[in-house]
Amino acid sequence: MNRKPLSIHDLAAMKRQGEKIACLTAYDASFSALIDQAGIDAILVGDSLGMVIQGQASTLQVSLDDMIYHTRWVAAARRRALVIADMPFLTYPDPLGAAMNAAKLMQAGAQMVKLEGARFEAVRFLVDQGIPVCGHLGLLPQSINRLGGYKVQGVDPAEADKILADALQLEAAGAALLVLECVPAKLAAAISARLSIPVIGIGAGIDCDGQVLVLYDMLDIGIGKRPRFSMNFMQPPVAIAEAFGNYRSAVKELRFPTPDHSF
Repeated sequence: MNRKPLSIHDLAAMKRQGEKIACLTAYDASFSALIDQAGIDAILVGDSLGMVIQGQASTLQVSLDDMIYHTRWVAAARRRALVIADMPFLTYPDPLGAAMNAAKLMQAGAQMVKLEGARFEAVRFLVDQGIPVCGHLGLLPQSINRLGGYKVQGVDPAEADKILADALQLEAAGAALLVLECVPAKLAAAISARLSIPVIGIGAGIDCDGQVLVLYDMLDIGIGKRPRFSMNFMQPPVAIAEAFGNYRSAVKELRFPTPDHSF
């Protein structure tokens, strides 16, 4: 396996070549190193740390300082995988504010930041400042109070059309990657086919250009119920490093997700 550090251009090339992208979350140096050694292509320092690390009920309590701290140690241990950092709740209310906060994550070692929702102007401004951006559509955990729960999005045709339109606009604004969370597999397939940038699914079916899971879910060590779209890669019992390798192989070889992990 080539150990050269990956860039956003490498992920784009993987989409063009039809190679699936394997991504996992990580929050510390030890897991970052194991994930990286297993050949995972991208590591997301997710604000999911609020739930799996801090024991919160949602991601809303995660601060920018939290994200900077965890991003710094994940980036320090990684050698090959692309490091993406979530911008937490209310850290991108306007383009300039988004840029100032994103700069702190980039200085901590992130190579790309992720924003939730249709934030076209913020995305465009960040890209103009040289900051690569990953969009995030579908289920938006930072909007959980507005959504009323962790529900599949895009089931209604009008809502599906809006998600597709937003995806196209995010790409036009300069986003280099898109995460689709908890949307019907048919919609995710259509979006992945329409966009030239890679689309990473989580609960979005097999036809996305790649997959991401929360580390603690796929190791079955989370404190809450494992989401339907996740899978326990510790069964049958294996070493953690082997579980990461098995996840990578399952994504690359189109064995995960199955219809049981999709909507």
